Amino acid sequence: MSGTRQLDHQEVLRVRLAVLRREHRDLDEAIHALQEARHPDQLRLRRLKKQKLLLKDRIAAIEDELTPDIIA
Repeated sequence: MSGTRQLDHQEVLRVRLAVLRREHRDLDEAIHALQEARHPDQLRLRRLKKQKLLLKDRIAAIEDELTPDIIA
């Protein structure tokens, strides 16, 4: 064996979740900066907001997968 271990599925999901959260935060900052501009590009703003919503959905899906089901 080469000495490196493979990440298990949950570890991969956690890493992916961290990346998506960072991207979401970056988009939020970009949207805020664009809104503060003197003449914001409305089309670009809509596209960034849509992309941010898609990231939010992906984040929620991964969080759901990482959360264990609790049977009541």
